Amino acid sequence: MSLASHEAARETARNSSFYRAMAILPRAQRDAMFEIYSFCRAVDDIADGEGTREEKTAALDVWRRDIAALYDGGHAGLAQGLITPLREFSFRREDFLAVIDGMQMDVDENIVAPDAEKLDLYCDRVASAVGRLSVRVFGLPEQEGIDLAHHLGRALQLTNILRDIDEDAGIGRLYLPRDLLIGAGILDATPEQAAARDDLDPVGRPLLAQARAHFDKAEAIMAGRPRAEIRAPKIMYLAYRAIWRRLERRGFKAPREKIATPKLALLGAFLRYGLY
Repeated sequence: MSLASHEAARETARNSSFYRAMAILPRAQRDAMFEIYSFCRAVDDIADGEGTREEKTAALDVWRRDIAALYDGGHAGLAQGLITPLREFSFRREDFLAVIDGMQMDVDENIVAPDAEKLDLYCDRVASAVGRLSVRVFGLPEQEGIDLAHHLGRALQLTNILRDIDEDAGIGRLYLPRDLLIGAGILDATPEQAAARDDLDPVGRPLLAQARAHFDKAEAIMAGRPRAEIRAPKIMYLAYRAIWRRLERRGFKAPREKIATPKLALLGAFLRYGLY
């Protein structure tokens, strides 16, 4: 990724709903979350953008190099915006690399019907690793932060997967787990064929239940922490739980109505947790 492309990703991040949600944080925390999100947006744009797999891998390798320089005292290049947040919040190098490795999974192949282990690894890398970076900014204690990142990250990513079945199928991806597809009698289907099936409830609803279990565990962790530590993750929790409820009501029979983030739910979350 070029410097110009990275700056474009940063500008997109600044105008995103996620960044606006983080605007409730004190400045140092807000700026750190902006840099984390900008990094995530930049590597995600590489994975989902134009170019060959080789070109995308080379672009991700630039990020790997610059993250290494960030920690080793060299010229941080694209990662230079993370210098101050790293000093203030002591992020772990392996969490940045895990996010890049998650994007590499999408670059190496179109993920189609992964087994449960591969799907969980993917969720850990593209979602929970971001959470592990974020909870350091929010100020949670080490173990509670790791546990919250684990459960909330997986809850959000599974909800995304269920919301985006049709969109993902359009680019040749199918993140629904193989064991559930086999159990529903959906064998050797392309992503487009699987998405077009009108009997996806036996696949979608068990995955909804998995997401719900992670939401419930995340909620229990947040219930035991001071309000100031969990304001931002609670807003994300409430917004995505609202999407989860809409998915539960809608079901997974084709054709499926597109579900967006409910604006009233997000507004309610801001009113409850966006103000001290």
